[in-house]
Amino acid sequence: MSLSRSLPAAQRQLTFFVSRSFNSSQDADLVVIGGGPGGYVAAIKAAQLGMKTVCIEKNDTLGGTCLNVGCIPSKALLNNSHYFHMAQHDFASRGIDLPSPPKLNLDQMMEAKRNSVKGLTGGIAALFKANKVKHIQGHGTITGANQVTVAKKDGGNEVVNTRNILIASGSEVTPFPGITIDEEQIVSSTGALSLSKVPKKMVVIGAGVIGLELGSVWQRLGAQVTAIEFLGHVGGMGIDMEVSKLFQRTLTKQGFKFMLKTKVLGASNTGESIKVEVEGVQNGKKESIECDTLLVCVGRRPYTEKLGLQSVGVSLDERGRVPVNERFQTKVGSIYAIGDVIAGPMLAHKAEDEGILAVEGMAGGAVHIDYNCIPSVVYTHPEVAWVGKSEEQLKEEGVAYKIGKFPFVANSRAKTNNDQEGFVKAIADKNTDRLLGVHIIGPNAGEMIAEATLALEYGASAEDVARVCHPHPTLSEAFREANLAAYCGKAINSI
Repeated sequence: MSLSRSLPAAQRQLTFFVSRSFNSSQDADLVVIGGGPGGYVAAIKAAQLGMKTVCIEKNDTLGGTCLNVGCIPSKALLNNSHYFHMAQHDFASRGIDLPSPPKLNLDQMMEAKRNSVKGLTGGIAALFKANKVKHIQGHGTITGANQVTVAKKDGGNEVVNTRNILIASGSEVTPFPGITIDEEQIVSSTGALSLSKVPKKMVVIGAGVIGLELGSVWQRLGAQVTAIEFLGHVGGMGIDMEVSKLFQRTLTKQGFKFMLKTKVLGASNTGESIKVEVEGVQNGKKESIECDTLLVCVGRRPYTEKLGLQSVGVSLDERGRVPVNERFQTKVGSIYAIGDVIAGPMLAHKAEDEGILAVEGMAGGAVHIDYNCIPSVVYTHPEVAWVGKSEEQLKEEGVAYKIGKFPFVANSRAKTNNDQEGFVKAIADKNTDRLLGVHIIGPNAGEMIAEATLALEYGASAEDVARVCHPHPTLSEAFREANLAAYCGKAINSI
């Protein structure tokens, strides 16, 4: 018996991938357009599977929006602004005396952010070198089913002939009609990450994930923040309404102000301040709000500028996305697309998974992804995270379900950490006990949701989780207790 035949199926498949030869007379086996989370991960995986791989990135550094002006810098500011907030309001109760009031060094906080970004983007370049991925800086345009032309900053062009092309060009900030972003007073998420001073008053258009995260940063640092939201709830699409209501109450206690069911009509910059004109969605009442910084967070849209898709017969859908099949192929068999540029949630980890699966599919492997098992996280404090179905979705689908909840106030680790806001909510099928969704608001929710995602991915029941030993004292025990309550109707440590 050969070595590969004696291995488990998953290892046999990996051995097949690694040993497969991609001998090609062309310049590359795969050209990846975009070096963000989806693109760089796909490029590395392709190289590990034996493909001669080229990654084209238009920006000066790799990592895309996520590493440069998105996920990473925002988390650096969220983490450090939380420490500043604790120093102001919480350290004394923990027996830590500091000069009163603690002093903010915004320049140093921004420097810490920049160092995080620099280290991680440089790390991708090192990974490319280690995995023999060729990096070309410039704007990639598809000029044939097997060809990409790169426009370089020096004005020159480089043509790369390739077996396959993977579009991972990501997304860009959606503009707000009639409001011009200058990234100084009227800013997008990009400008909000690099303000030179703390605004006295900030208005945020949009109370979704990005608006609440960046609004939290500046609210903690001293700004009066008002979030204006067209919808009747905070947290964006997909959030469980019970979680959303507590989320709003908690942020309000922290100092946030919300104007829900409110439409922004426009904004004018007087030089010294910005006037934002709004109107109530239901009552039609109009009013003007004044601020010195306006943050526009109304979402993102696929970035397809100068990709050359029409030249090869690939048309975009009604929302500007690239249509693909279950193997991430466009209508042109040699051209694939992943991440923010295709349908689905615009999340870095979703793009990463799609990138890996797409290139494994090119190498002959199976391609499967369950979009119901893609977790979402809001990195405020408390954190909010969810995966699977919400109560509202299950009601709409007519699915019979049961709920188990456990509050962090009854969790020993949360109690000793004096971080007790929130709860874990587990939703299971009423008839089979299979987990359908998990929703968490509270400390460490963004980490804890990974266990819930694993449970959903493998079809676990609430009983399965309830019978797994969790270490004590940990916050993760709240997840177990919520599943225990869903399974048999009662948790151990709550009344």
